[in-house]
Amino acid sequence: MKTLVWVEHDGSAVKDATLAAVTAASKLGEVHLLVAGQGVDGVAQAAAKIAGVGKVHVADDAAYAHALAENVAPLVVELMGHHDAFIAAATTTGKNIAPRVAALLDVMQVSEVLSVEGPDTFTRPIYAGNAIATVQSADAKKVLTIRGTAFDKAAAEGGSGVVEPVASKGEQGLSSYVGSEIAANARPELTSAKIIVSGGRALGSEEQFHALIDPLADKLGAGVGASRAAVDAGYAPNDYQVGQTGKIVAPEVYVAVGISGAIQHLAGMKDSKTIIAINKDDDAPIFQVADLGLVGDLFKVVPELTEKL
Repeated sequence: MKTLVWVEHDGSAVKDATLAAVTAASKLGEVHLLVAGQGVDGVAQAAAKIAGVGKVHVADDAAYAHALAENVAPLVVELMGHHDAFIAAATTTGKNIAPRVAALLDVMQVSEVLSVEGPDTFTRPIYAGNAIATVQSADAKKVLTIRGTAFDKAAAEGGSGVVEPVASKGEQGLSSYVGSEIAANARPELTSAKIIVSGGRALGSEEQFHALIDPLADKLGAGVGASRAAVDAGYAPNDYQVGQTGKIVAPEVYVAVGISGAIQHLAGMKDSKTIIAINKDDDAPIFQVADLGLVGDLFKVVPELTEKL
C-alpha cells in the first residue's frame, strides 16, 4: 500500500506536523511525500532525509507558492493514480486541501485520525473527544487528516528518499493569493511547544492577561495559549486559542491559569503529558483532568510562582 503525504513547509523547512503524518503513513505501508511550492529544492532535500520515506515528489511552480487548495488538489488527484491513500496533518492548510482532494476523488474523508488500526480502519474523536469512533472505509482511495498530537514524530534525519520532479498542473484560475497577515511571535509555536501557559477569562482584561501570563511563560520558555472565552473577550489574539475550535496541543506541561475547563477547551489539551491548573473555584471541571491543581487567587498565585521561578 502506497501512501502520499502532504509536506507542510514554510518555504525553507519542513514543519513538525509533517513528521507526525509520516509516522501515521508508515502504518499503512510505503511512504511517499509531496512537496509543492516555488523554489522548494531545499525543502525536498530535507524531506528526503526523513526516516522511512521512500520517494519525494516535487512540484516546483509559482502556482503552488502559497499552497492554495484549488491549485494543489488537482496535483494530488493526479498522483493518487499511483497511490492508495493521501494523508495531511489536521492543520489549517491540511484541512483546506484534503476535503477538496476527497471531493475530486469522490470518496469519504476520515478526519482527525487518532490511530491506524488497519489498512482501512481508523479511530477518530467525536463529541468533542468524549467518544472515540472506529471508522472503516470501503473507498478504494483513502483520504485522511491526522491529529499530530496522537502520533510520534518521525526522525528528521536518517532517511534516504529518492527525489522525483513531477509535472505541475498549473494555475487553475479558481482563486488567487491576495496577502497574509502573520503574527510575529518570539515564543515557541503552540503546536510544537513543550511547555504551554494558557490564560482564561478570569484574568479580566488584555492588560492583566499579558502582565500575568507573559512573565510566567518567559520564565518557563513556554508558548502562550488562551481559552476561547479569553480570545472572544479580546484578551489574546486568535492564534493563541487552544481547544476544539482552536489549536490541538499535547505539550509535556500545560499550565491552565483561570480556565474553568469547558469541554471545548479540554478537547484541545487533555492529551498533554502533565496538566497544572490554577483556579479559585475548587469545583472547576479543569481539576478533573489536572495532574496538579492549585486552588487560589490567580492574581496572587501567578506573580508569586513567577517570582520563585
